[in-house]
Amino acid sequence: MLLKKENIPAQHLAHFKGGEGELLAHMNVDADNKVLFGCLAPGHTVGEHRHDTSSEIIFITAGAGYAICDGEKEILVPGVAHYCPKGSIHKLVNEGPENLEFFAVVPEHK
Repeated sequence: MLLKKENIPAQHLAHFKGGEGELLAHMNVDADNKVLFGCLAPGHTVGEHRHDTSSEIIFITAGAGYAICDGEKEILVPGVAHYCPKGSIHKLVNEGPENLEFFAVVPEHK
C-alpha cells in the first residue's frame, strides 16, 4: 500500500495530548498501525503522554526540536529517529525557527 501525504486529509489537532498550539497531521489508521506525517510550527508541542498499548517511532525530516522520553532529553534534527517504547512517557517540542516535520509509526501490539 502506497501512502502519500497529499492523499491523506489533513487534521488540525489543537493542544494534541495537552500540548501547546496544534499538530498538523496526515494520519492513516488501521487495526495494526497508525502512520502519521506530522508538522509542528515553531513553539508548538505534542504534550507529555504514555504509550500504554503501543510504541512509537518518529523520524525527523525537517526542522529542529527535542523529545523528552522517560525524563531524558533527546535533540531532534533531520535524519534522526526518536523511539518511545511501549510503557514509556514522552513529549515532542519544536524549539527551532522553522516547522518541525516528521514521519511517525505507532504499531498496535497484540
